Amino acid sequence: MAGEKCTSEFVQRFSFNLLPSKKFSFLEERQTLQLFLKWSMLGRISVQAYNFDQNFYPYNSRDFTLSFFQDPCVQANLRRMEAGAWQPLDSPVVSVDVEVVPCNTVSMELFDPLYSSGVLRPSGHIVKCLHEVHPDYDELRRTLQEEDSEYYDAIGREERGEFLFRLFKHLCLGGELCQYEDTIAPYIDTTKHIYKDLISVQKEAETKKISVVSTVLKVSAYDEAGLCYPGRRGEEEEEQTFSYLIVDPFRRHVFVFHHCHGVGSFNL
Repeated sequence: MAGEKCTSEFVQRFSFNLLPSKKFSFLEERQTLQLFLKWSMLGRISVQAYNFDQNFYPYNSRDFTLSFFQDPCVQANLRRMEAGAWQPLDSPVVSVDVEVVPCNTVSMELFDPLYSSGVLRPSGHIVKCLHEVHPDYDELRRTLQEEDSEYYDAIGREERGEFLFRLFKHLCLGGELCQYEDTIAPYIDTTKHIYKDLISVQKEAETKKISVVSTVLKVSAYDEAGLCYPGRRGEEEEEQTFSYLIVDPFRRHVFVFHHCHGVGSFNL
């Protein structure tokens, strides 16, 4: 289903309502906001909550997504960033790209190989390195982005596909004027905080095992002229401009987790 495009023909229709009173703690706590400021993501990262009216199943993710972007309530409330300001979607969405993102992890053990591979020192400090392009570079960013890094395989391909890892990578790469961390803890702690805010889990009565119930969809929307969300036309390759729909099928809630790459706000 990754990268498949859905048009408006034969779409199962859902209706959506904005939940303006829904709060996300990672956007309320000063410590996290200070990190967003440091990473040049403040004012460019956002979450909205909506509810919907029909049963959701992963197999109809494309219909759900197109229905979402074409819903009148969503059209009136969803925002994208244009020239440094939040703007409404100003033209009808005619098609969408949808990727179902694996989301199975319920612990931070996924990141343990970073500690044992040489990317980090025992203290948690990130190992610095020489780089042809970036004079101030480190092994963490190399491991996240460059397949020829000697530590790239420390995190397996399956684990790299997980939403938890993608979230971590987004935070580590930050915005246009990102001030990178010297230690891993701020990235790990903030990833955990956001993940817990966005993802719904359940505990099985007999086994007490905790499992994820949310479905995560990475989405893009197109109008007649081309890409219109999450970024502008011509920004298709900017991986730090992204939007995820995080669907809780039991509560019938969907969270829109969005970031537009650029220069973040300089003041809290």
